Amino acid sequence: MGRSLLERRLSEVASRLKELRAELTVADEQLAVLADEADDARMRSLVSETPLAGHELREAQRHADAMARHRADLVTAIAELEASQDELLDRIFGS
Repeated sequence: MGRSLLERRLSEVASRLKELRAELTVADEQLAVLADEADDARMRSLVSETPLAGHELREAQRHADAMARHRADLVTAIAELEASQDELLDRIFGS
């Protein structure tokens, strides 16, 4: 691969990393809110012991779990892009 192509690919990877890191910041904030809501729903469920409170708990926990999975996917994608970035840098400066 030519140097200019490697540099263009490196630029694309860096842009995508920036986007994913910004998305990770948002996901972290949303996960904190959803986890708090699930904790509140858990407490209400324990206190009231009604079917409605149990349903609200399951729903809140499902949202928090989904956001946790999304966050984990973002972390994985960032790690993969960082590895790709390292490889591209090695190829650019190794030649």
